[in-house]
Parts: sequence; C-alpha cells; structure tokens
Amino acid sequence: MTKSIKKLMVMLLLVTAITSCNQGPTLQTYYVNNELQPGFSSFDVPTSVVNVEKVEMTDEQREAYNSVDKLNVLTFVLNDTNANDYKVELDKVNTILKNPKYEELMRGSTTEGRFIVKFLGDSETSIDELILFGSASDKGFAIARILGDDMNAGKIFQLGEVLQNANIEDSQLNGLTEFFK
Repeated sequence: MTKSIKKLMVMLLLVTAITSCNQGPTLQTYYVNNELQPGFSSFDVPTSVVNVEKVEMTDEQREAYNSVDKLNVLTFVLNDTNANDYKVELDKVNTILKNPKYEELMRGSTTEGRFIVKFLGDSETSIDELILFGSASDKGFAIARILGDDMNAGKIFQLGEVLQNANIEDSQLNGLTEFFK
C-alpha cells in the first residue's frame, strides 16, 4: 500500500469515529454533566438495595427483577431563585427525548404534572434502558433511567407490587422521596 492510501484510510477511520460519536446529546451525558450542578440531585441505586428474598414473585416478576441492573435518578428541584434555569433545563431534556432513538411507551398528565415513559432497545420486549420522566411546574422534574439487559416493559411495570412488599434501604432513596414530598 502506498503512503497516500494509508493516510486516506486513517483519515476515513478518524472521520467515521468522530461522526459516529457525535449523535447529539443523550440522557446519559446530560446526567453526567449535571449531577453535581446547583439545583440538581442525583443518585444511583443498584438492585441489591431492594431485598426481595422474602417477597413472593411470579416467574415474570422474578425475570423482570433479574433483568434490571440499576436505577439512575436525576432531579431538578425548583425553588424561588432558579425558575429560569428550570425552564432551560426542562427544554434541554425535552429536546433530548425528542430524538427518535428514544421510543415512546406512554405519556400522560395529571393536575400535578406530566410524565412520559420511553425506552432504548430493539423492542418493548428487549429494552436496555427504560426512561421515566416527570415534571411538575411547582416542584421541578425527575428523570429515572432503569438500566438492564433485555428488559420487558410489561414485566417491568409488574414490579410495582413487588417493590411495595420489598425491604428497601431507605438511605439510598432519600433523594427521590425528598423530591416527591
């Protein structure tokens, strides 16, 4: 191979690497960039925090529980001094979630706020990341990323009953419970 062909191949590899990495902002980068910023609170919860040894589960619930690796939560708590920041950050998250790679499962609203559930994965039965995003105009917003391998959306939603009966280490969830007070 001539030097010019080698240089061309190296340049093509570099261009391919750079353009494939630049697919816009993601929730993961948003989380990492903001977890230590003023107004934000974050925490990661491994599944080991949820003790389900004494909880009766169906096979589907156990399969769903075993498919989850951890939960990442990022909250922005609204107060009297950060209303403008809240609007800016809310717009950023909404822009990220408009990316077609985040497929929508459901959305809704209540008198207290709005929520949306999206996922990353091959299908609703092969999810790698389940995203729960909720906002309330008087409290702020929360993004929960449920991370795992080949999770099934229908089975994951069945875990609500399991979590009600599980022994959960409260210290790991204080940030989330404080947000929803």
